[in-house]
Amino acid sequence: MTSKTRWDKIVTGSELISARTNRSKSFIVRKERRLALPDLIEEGWEEYKEYKDPKFIGVKKDKPFDEQFEDKVWLLFAKMGFNYLNSDRHFEMSYDFQNPEFTQQIDVFAADDESVIIVECKAAESPKDGVFKKQIEALHGQMDGLAKEARKQFPGRKVKFIWATKNLILSKADQQKLKEWEITHFGDAAIDYYLELVKHLGSCAKYQLLGNLFAKQEIRNMDDKIPAIQGKMGGYTYYSFSIEPERLLKIGYVLHRKEANKSMMPTYQRLIKKKRLNEVQKFVNNGGYFPNSLIISIDTNGRGIQFDPSPTKVDNCISKLGILHLPKRYRSAYIIDGQHRLYGYSDSKFASTNSIPVVAFVDLEQQEQMKIFMDINENQKSVDKSLRVILNADTLWDSDDFNERRQALRSKLAQMLAEEPTSPLLGRVVVSDDESSITKCITVEAIQSALKKCNFFSTFGKKNIITKDGTFDLGENQATCDLFYPFLEECLIYVKKYTSSEWEKGDKDGGMLTINRGIQAVIRVINDIVNHLIASKEIDPKNQALEDIAKKVHFYLDPLNTYLNNLTDEQRKDLRGYFGGGADTRFWRAYQKAVAEVRVDFRPLGLDEYWLNEAKAFNTESVQYLCEIQSLVKEIMQDKLYSNYGDNWIIKALPRTIYDRAKKEADDQNYDSIKNGFGGTVSIWDCVTLSECKTISTSGNHWMTIFEDVLTRPEEKSVGTKETKTEWLQQLNTISNKLTKSSYSVSSNEFDLIKSIYHWLNKREE
Repeated sequence: MTSKTRWDKIVTGSELISARTNRSKSFIVRKERRLALPDLIEEGWEEYKEYKDPKFIGVKKDKPFDEQFEDKVWLLFAKMGFNYLNSDRHFEMSYDFQNPEFTQQIDVFAADDESVIIVECKAAESPKDGVFKKQIEALHGQMDGLAKEARKQFPGRKVKFIWATKNLILSKADQQKLKEWEITHFGDAAIDYYLELVKHLGSCAKYQLLGNLFAKQEIRNMDDKIPAIQGKMGGYTYYSFSIEPERLLKIGYVLHRKEANKSMMPTYQRLIKKKRLNEVQKFVNNGGYFPNSLIISIDTNGRGIQFDPSPTKVDNCISKLGILHLPKRYRSAYIIDGQHRLYGYSDSKFASTNSIPVVAFVDLEQQEQMKIFMDINENQKSVDKSLRVILNADTLWDSDDFNERRQALRSKLAQMLAEEPTSPLLGRVVVSDDESSITKCITVEAIQSALKKCNFFSTFGKKNIITKDGTFDLGENQATCDLFYPFLEECLIYVKKYTSSEWEKGDKDGGMLTINRGIQAVIRVINDIVNHLIASKEIDPKNQALEDIAKKVHFYLDPLNTYLNNLTDEQRKDLRGYFGGGADTRFWRAYQKAVAEVRVDFRPLGLDEYWLNEAKAFNTESVQYLCEIQSLVKEIMQDKLYSNYGDNWIIKALPRTIYDRAKKEADDQNYDSIKNGFGGTVSIWDCVTLSECKTISTSGNHWMTIFEDVLTRPEEKSVGTKETKTEWLQQLNTISNKLTKSSYSVSSNEFDLIKSIYHWLNKREE
């Protein structure tokens, strides 16, 4: 029976170029009769082109969202250099040998000299949960037939199936089935990774893709022999050789910190930078070369590597000459250092005619690869902060210092929130070389920092003795992670569900939730709720079911959700207007307060005191007291200085810098006053600040001979230097300066200090 596969829909050469042009457009174009234009406009079409024959007109319409996504995936494979692709959406393949008329429409079909890729695409216009049990089962049932049909047309190729999704969160059951049936899932992050990679590397990005899809599978017709020198270094055997970049590109793989490589953790490489790569390519194409070696690790799956020593030997030399047999497999050489140098040869005329020096280790554990990478990069100094946080999850996981282990755990959790397909923060967290955006604006450092301020995990003192037991800490990192991550994820999912509008804002329209300070505050409030529920003996996180704990926590999260859903423009402006470290605290305290105002039993430590300090309740009195204090201090000092220096005390007592500044200020004020018709009455002494009073009182021998008895507060008479005994002048000067800002609120401690100094000075005068 004849196959019903539409092989006429597979194009190459000039037809492929034409199809690529059509796929690149976000709209559909049609030639229609002008008479039909009103009906077409109602259907969403618009005028696009005039024809010589006035009876016809060109119209266009945006492609449906799912078709645009299919085109995006199709173009990815075209840009990677696959030279056989389906021309449009109407390509069908037979999958049943007994019944060849049974066909399946294929979204993307891509083939090259080595492989065939068959892609099923699913897309949604906005993020949502996706359940594809029946569709995945149907594809699984057709896979054998589709693979056989593909190999009939493209003999000897490897066949791989991909399930590509846009804005869809797959259920764990669907993810498990895809994994079990060896169907590769490409979510948003993986597709974005390969699109970014192909933008930088061009067709050579295909080797990174094939290394992922066909890891450890043989590369046909590859010459595997290379002259090499065997040596020993740092307890490892290594091989030094020169190789054509084209050969190394085929077997090489870079462990980029991206979603596409998640299954190969730990990974450590930053994504290739296009600017730097362009510079390298230009250098290479102009005849430049790199004398320093690439560092790689050859992966043999523990079988070891074949090295045939040369019969020619050098006496008293531990190095050996010989022939090294490289693995003829995809993803068998991990590039530890030198990815830009290697990929600089991609699409270059020198890729097969030049050779580059390589130092190759064999079967290095990825932890050891990472250590070499970090050492080369000057012990992390040139490593991006975000990447450093994530690398800590791997480098410190088994540290001898248990506090460092918990640091690794926090880093791991931050990474999981960024990358787990079930995480509500998927696609919202900037990881390593990710580009930030309005909606992707949370950093892994911010999440890790928030977790550090919580009580979820234990802290340790000397000899790893527990100083504070964590509320979710089971003693070991992995066990603690398995217990805590589902809880945290579930809490954030709950907030997302009931604050969907605010959650989607990110950093636009005054968004207050999915930004660094918002997420940090939510995590810390969840910690406060857990602490409260444990103290009231309502939950036991280490021994209680997640569902029971979450239900109790939800009760306290409800007021926070309500608060976030009803934020006013003034509240947004007030909170987002804070900067520096105090801004993080402000968000956290505001979110605590939202819960405490509804759940009256919820009173986190320091909450009431914070808002009392922030209420500006002491501002007015503080201003009055400070004005009186300044007058009293300057009156006391003036009397003492006049007694000591006489009529010229202002010049003799004041340091030149203070005198010049105060004189200029007095002159300026008097000039403006006289010009506006008022008398000039401001003196130099009037313009001296409390901070300058401190300087005057401690300069030369002033303190011992004039001011120690009159400016030392009673509680400080027995101890301290002249600097510490006059520090109160600087403190009051600082508070006075802060009060010039409308947003500042004098704290209760500051007010107590001001009031006590005022009463002391008044009592002294009396």
